[in-house]
Amino acid sequence: MTPGAKASESRPGEHAPVTPDWTCGSCGDDWPCATKRRQLLDEYQVDRASLSVYLGSCLAAATQDLRAAPVSSLQDRFIGWVPRGPRTF
Repeated sequence: MTPGAKASESRPGEHAPVTPDWTCGSCGDDWPCATKRRQLLDEYQVDRASLSVYLGSCLAAATQDLRAAPVSSLQDRFIGWVPRGPRTF
């Protein structure tokens, strides 16, 4: 487990990550699972920047725990699914 990280305790329906494997505590899929992705999009619907910061911090922790996993696959798993808004210049 990453230094300073605590074992995850999930409540039913929360779909919280279980480290150091970064699996979902509710359904067992890789975290963030499909259900958690939907929950996060609902929770952060107005503030995608904060969602990206949160998931980026999870990605950073996961890269320490999942050292054998290719970084590009972890990037896709943690932040690649977040819808992007139109760029404004």
